[in-house]
Amino acid sequence: MYRLSVILLLLVNACTPQKDNLLTEEELAEGWELLFDGSSLKGWHLYNDTTNKPSAWTVQNGILRYMADSLKVEHEDLVTNKEYENFDFRFDYRLSPEGNSGVFINVVETKENPTAWATGPEYQLLDTLHPDYKNNVKKRAGCLYNFSPQLTEVTPKGNEHWNHGRIVQKDGHVQFFLNDILTAEEDFKSEEWKKKIAESSFSYFPQFGKATKGKIALQKWYKSVEFKNIKIRVLD
Repeated sequence: MYRLSVILLLLVNACTPQKDNLLTEEELAEGWELLFDGSSLKGWHLYNDTTNKPSAWTVQNGILRYMADSLKVEHEDLVTNKEYENFDFRFDYRLSPEGNSGVFINVVETKENPTAWATGPEYQLLDTLHPDYKNNVKKRAGCLYNFSPQLTEVTPKGNEHWNHGRIVQKDGHVQFFLNDILTAEEDFKSEEWKKKIAESSFSYFPQFGKATKGKIALQKWYKSVEFKNIKIRVLD
């Protein structure tokens, strides 16, 4: 009877979904760190803001939300306080209908760089109802924004559902995953990457794509977006 009770308890635990914005004992042992605690914006700030202005980024019911239609508040990208170089970064996101957002990495936050996307390459977030989804294969969800189409074609879940994003960077080599499928890969230290930048609209920004270390930013745009389960593990 005791052995049966233990087996049943293990089965129940295995079938119980993990609560949002929490780390398991295994994840803690592996070195994972929560970047969103589910109740505050601790560890984040508006890009180039030193005054803690009220913003369109809010926390409600364990969800980090960008409210695009908010009035009398600052609308700017949300950026981590810390910089990261070699990391495994994971997050869940949900877009509004026709939503368009992104996650920037290797962001160099200075007054000389007016926005996060002036330096940081973007993991694209895009709802399938957005016109760009059909019109530009380099702007689909999981793409390295405007540089390459998905390596493996994957359609994100509809705007009422959560999607899972993952970015892994090691020594300048980066991989993007959407719902556990590899969608982009690039070497930010390669001559080929420099050539791609030179041939793109980002060539007008002198520091774009040059850093392999920096902050992580969540994009504000014209539609609302939600995030949860944001976590990172620093890689050796």
